[in-house]
Amino acid sequence: MDFDSFSEILNVLTRNKSRTFLTGFGVFWGVFMLVGLVGGGDGLKEILNNNLAGFATNSAVVWAQPTTKPYHGFRKGRQWTLNYDDIKRLRAHVPELDVITPTISRWSANATHDDRSASGIIKGVLPEMQKVSEPKMMYGRYINQMDINQGRKVCVIGKQVYKSLFPKGGDPCGDVIRIDSVYFSVVGVNYSDGNMNVNGNDQQAVFMPLSLVQQIYNRGHSVDIICVTGKPGVVMSDITDKIRHVIAKAHDVAPDDEKGVMVFNTEMMFSMVDNMFRGINMLIWLVGIGTLLAGAIGVSNIMMVTVRERTVEIGIRRAIGATPRNILSQIIQESILLTSIAGMSGILFVVLVLQVLEMANTTDGVAAAHFQISFWTAIGAVVLLSVLGVLAGLAPALRAMSIKPVDAMRDE
Repeated sequence: MDFDSFSEILNVLTRNKSRTFLTGFGVFWGVFMLVGLVGGGDGLKEILNNNLAGFATNSAVVWAQPTTKPYHGFRKGRQWTLNYDDIKRLRAHVPELDVITPTISRWSANATHDDRSASGIIKGVLPEMQKVSEPKMMYGRYINQMDINQGRKVCVIGKQVYKSLFPKGGDPCGDVIRIDSVYFSVVGVNYSDGNMNVNGNDQQAVFMPLSLVQQIYNRGHSVDIICVTGKPGVVMSDITDKIRHVIAKAHDVAPDDEKGVMVFNTEMMFSMVDNMFRGINMLIWLVGIGTLLAGAIGVSNIMMVTVRERTVEIGIRRAIGATPRNILSQIIQESILLTSIAGMSGILFVVLVLQVLEMANTTDGVAAAHFQISFWTAIGAVVLLSVLGVLAGLAPALRAMSIKPVDAMRDE
């Protein structure tokens, strides 16, 4: 494309500014919808993945609820609790399990440090809990086996508890906080942002050695929840009933009482999320490409009208020696330029919108998700625009090539 051809194409496109703008807006909106939905969908998926981050995908959570079926002479509605012996039973009768770790909680605990206070949840855990719900340690360490064996009065505080008790920031390890009427030494800060938690939000939790919590709050051998993970290659849904039967048998609960012995299989939830986003991505591409095609069809229709209006001009060109290839090239170049300008404007605008959206989801200088398209997505959009520009101009160009000079002279 030489400079004269480029100037001529611009002159044609600017001859009717309103029509050119409205035609280009169709392509602009199609690109905006396609790229915006792709970038927004990726950001939404990242937010959800961050909420589930650190939690084992091949895990299950077991807890006790009032029975819903009579069994062994007991009426339905009977209250019962898990205990520490259930861990030994699961380890002995369900060899497919890898990690088996209990947790107990105390709600509405009050933590204080100097003149600051915070409400939180006390969680008694074992070191193996890290393999089920991986902590994100900002300072210090997690609960270890020595803490359990020696009953140390230590704790790991969650993100919100840390911000409330230590508003100036800094490493709190070694400082002493008071929870209810007992003093504990802080050994770590769990800065996990995940919303996939066990028995309460980890951001508002104070983690302590399980043995210490059992002793302080007279919990004996009872536990609130048992978390398990499967060995590599084990599908948790295949052994869910087996886990329930082992627990139910020991506590005189009907083996088929799914509500009495709750076994929440996280593997099914992760699979559901993956399937959901697979469907969302398909819908995004269908809507985006459909909108983009509608814009390209609009370009083609307007170019067809333009060719009809320029019938005499094209006839004169043919009469003075213009070849069909020259006419074809002229019309296709006009279509490509209009499509490219509108499409690139759409890409630039949607990138700006996605950047604002990303900044709105930034906390403490850390983005919760990246609402941006990848480099190759942008390149793919440009290539798609070029192809659509050629296709949009092809039909009008063929129409222009079919015009005979004599017929064009008589058109007026």
